[in-house]
Amino acid sequence: MLTHLIRMAVWRRQPKDEVIVHSDQGSQFSSYDWRDFLKAHNLVGSMSRRGNCYDNAVAESFFQLLKRERIKRRIYADREEARSDVFDYIEMFYNPKRRHGYNNRLSPVEFERRHFEKLESV
Repeated sequence: MLTHLIRMAVWRRQPKDEVIVHSDQGSQFSSYDWRDFLKAHNLVGSMSRRGNCYDNAVAESFFQLLKRERIKRRIYADREEARSDVFDYIEMFYNPKRRHGYNNRLSPVEFERRHFEKLESV
């Protein structure tokens, strides 16, 4: 799931500067194919240390919210329906609308917009 979300984000955002991609030490994140993908898209891999649950706290928090707010008690007809629903949650609700206490009660999109606005004014 995470690899699919990262590929979707790269397709959508087309990062020009280096972006750090944090993951656990799963085999899919240490494969040559994954490393090649990161390099081809100007991404830098970062893995959590063994046994350190805090390294993945942000990702764990997101997936906990996704499960609680969207997919709990749902039964999808197929993988495509699940993928579409998760995409809808992220792109139509979580990023543009869901307010986050850590972001001063702003949605991720609004927080990022203000951040770049501030950078341009310097």
